[in-house]
Amino acid sequence: MIWLALLAAALPLVAADSAREVAEQLRKPELDPSACYRVRDLAFSREDLRFYFTDGWLIFGKPINGRYHTAVFEREAESGDAEVLLLPPSKGERISLAKFTGSPNLNEHLHQAILIFSDDTGNRLLQLIRDQGEPKLSAEMGHLLAAKWRDPVVNLTTSFLSKLVDHVYGEWPIADGFFYAGLTGRTLGNFDLFHDPGALDQLYAGRLAYRDNVPYYDIWTTFPSRPFRTGQRQPLPPSFAMDNIRIEAVLEENLHLRAVTRTTIQPRRPLTMLAFEISSRMKVGAVRINGEEAEVLERESLRANLLRGGNGTSVFLVAPARPLEPGLAYEAEFEHEGDVILKAGEDVYFVGSRANWYPRAGFTFARHDITFTFPEALQLLFPGEVKEDKTEGGLRTTRRVPREPIRLAGFNLGLYESARVTKGALSVEVFANRKAERALQRPPEVVIQVPPSPFPRARLPRQPEIVTIPAAQPNPLARLQLLADEIASAYEMFAQDFGPPALPNLLVSPIPGRFGQGFPGLLYLSTLTYLEARDRPASRDQQNNLFFSELLHAHETAHQWWGNVVTSVAQQDDWLMESMANYAALMVLEKKKGARDRQRVLEQYKEMLLAKDEAGQTVESTGPLRLGLRLQSSQNPTAWRNILYDKGSWVLHMLRARMGDQNFRALLGDFARRYRFQSVTAEQFRTLAQEYMPKDADDPKLEAFFESWVEGTGIPTLTLTRKLTGKAPNLRLELTLRQSGVEDNFSTPVPVVVEVARQKPLTIWLQSSNEPVTHSLRLRAAPLKVTLDPDGSVLAIKQ
Repeated sequence: MIWLALLAAALPLVAADSAREVAEQLRKPELDPSACYRVRDLAFSREDLRFYFTDGWLIFGKPINGRYHTAVFEREAESGDAEVLLLPPSKGERISLAKFTGSPNLNEHLHQAILIFSDDTGNRLLQLIRDQGEPKLSAEMGHLLAAKWRDPVVNLTTSFLSKLVDHVYGEWPIADGFFYAGLTGRTLGNFDLFHDPGALDQLYAGRLAYRDNVPYYDIWTTFPSRPFRTGQRQPLPPSFAMDNIRIEAVLEENLHLRAVTRTTIQPRRPLTMLAFEISSRMKVGAVRINGEEAEVLERESLRANLLRGGNGTSVFLVAPARPLEPGLAYEAEFEHEGDVILKAGEDVYFVGSRANWYPRAGFTFARHDITFTFPEALQLLFPGEVKEDKTEGGLRTTRRVPREPIRLAGFNLGLYESARVTKGALSVEVFANRKAERALQRPPEVVIQVPPSPFPRARLPRQPEIVTIPAAQPNPLARLQLLADEIASAYEMFAQDFGPPALPNLLVSPIPGRFGQGFPGLLYLSTLTYLEARDRPASRDQQNNLFFSELLHAHETAHQWWGNVVTSVAQQDDWLMESMANYAALMVLEKKKGARDRQRVLEQYKEMLLAKDEAGQTVESTGPLRLGLRLQSSQNPTAWRNILYDKGSWVLHMLRARMGDQNFRALLGDFARRYRFQSVTAEQFRTLAQEYMPKDADDPKLEAFFESWVEGTGIPTLTLTRKLTGKAPNLRLELTLRQSGVEDNFSTPVPVVVEVARQKPLTIWLQSSNEPVTHSLRLRAAPLKVTLDPDGSVLAIKQ
């Protein structure tokens, strides 16, 4: 340790006082030629990550504020080698890793590694070098490596600059610091490894990839590190909590948005740095904490943005004038402005930054109080009960306060017509644009015609004329009242099944595009939902029309519960919210048109899941349901929709079939009420669901079910054979269920219905297995019919 102290004293320490100075120094890291070592058999780990630098050179960056944050390893040119090992602990993560690398475990030989860290990696590596004896320094090699790796180190450091500044200037405990390795492998090429104790999943592997010039960040695997899996450490809580969010926003005539957001911040530990998120279209100006000006730092890279989902959100850091102490409440004030609204033509507008137009630190439930001032010619919609509404000087000012805490507040605007429906204490008001946006407008028809002659008997030459005939335009008001009635009915149905919604008053608004979103108290629905089927592009596509006519508005209405009353803890739980909203829409369809129509949609879902991609693999095999939006990768950018919405709906349908409709509805209601305004995991849902399973179920805890359908991939092929022996009234029916096309440990409940004359049909549930499953029963008369899953209760290919 004396040697380390002397070495540190000999190295140039870079001191900095302000957050901006720290950021500038971290933005331009320098490798130190005098700290370049020849290393052999150097092994170290970052929890589950294991590195072996067998033979090569290791150069360190210059310390900042007395701490190392960068290092580079390069194997010795001729005989050098290095290796990294990572073993995912769960089935789903091994499947995911294998999809990208061809192996369920990561074992890759390396050419080089760029290390960026805020933990004690630097000191640990120096200690390991010392433990091997007298260090072998080479300033000559150091100069070569420093010049060679200068730009790559700067570029990668930029990807994590916000986190580095937060950790360095914010004086995070070293034990909670992060570690990143940018690696070049012998077979895999460039890829990333990351360990961050502050994340919900502390470990990940992946890389930046492109498909059709579109960037993706492919996450190969991510999971909790060993201390968190075993309970030795608990997930770190957020550094601070936000509540009592008060926004005063002004929308100018040119649609430029200016806002001041005030919020109460409660630190959970001493803080000298706070991290917030906001749309990249918004620029943050002054920030004050308890009235004192704070430093603001903004810097974001493509890799960092894609790691957070690529939704146009940027991180900005705030350094208060004095440290914030835990146990106290502070008033934070943000000035921010930007252009988040686009004109779509025909007086139709598109709000681009719907969820991130004001500063947030995660989407936790918080009280909101929102005031908008805007041109009086427009209507501006946002959630909550109206507390103030006035017009003066051509400007309208409206203040709304949601009755309950909400995760996020959206807004929309336009020149609208509306229809309102009240169902007891619930109200729904649907707003529609008066015209469809320019992209949906039909061009005029151009025809050539010969005008009639003013002298019919005279054969005079006539010149043809080009005539433009205006086209009949789609009418977004056509389904306005119908939508209001249907959404209000769904709202009432869900409230009866799931309990109170996020907010009692629901505003519904159009948005250009082919999507929808369900925010607390505010829905965004594609303009196509408002149009008659004949007026939609590709109007002959029945599945497309069913989606916009029947499913989209019910799905987004269901998000008032699934996502806004109960929400997910982490990415691997997101599938549950989307699947529940989608299956709730199918339940509405079932109530409206019958079980046959609902089953027809499920069969369409199955066809899409079994469809082959360009590599000849089924869409369903892209990855397990638990991967959520991670499925949106360069390998198959669209498969995530089919898996989250379609397969997820099937999973819930299978649960409903096994536990019965009454128990299933009771489960959903219990789930929504028990975890109201809380974040939950899929494991919590499974634990609650087992309470509603039949007592005679072969898989009463649903462990095999979730392992097969949520953690794994595959759609089984099921075959049923029967054998009848004996004579009436002493007959013996032997049923044999065989399963193929899936992994050996795949198992799911499968119904078989036996029909006998003058008796109620008998339903027998068999638990599928890689081995034939047999079941025998005594009958007094020969069965009229024996059917494998006659109601389509199982996602399977039946033969």
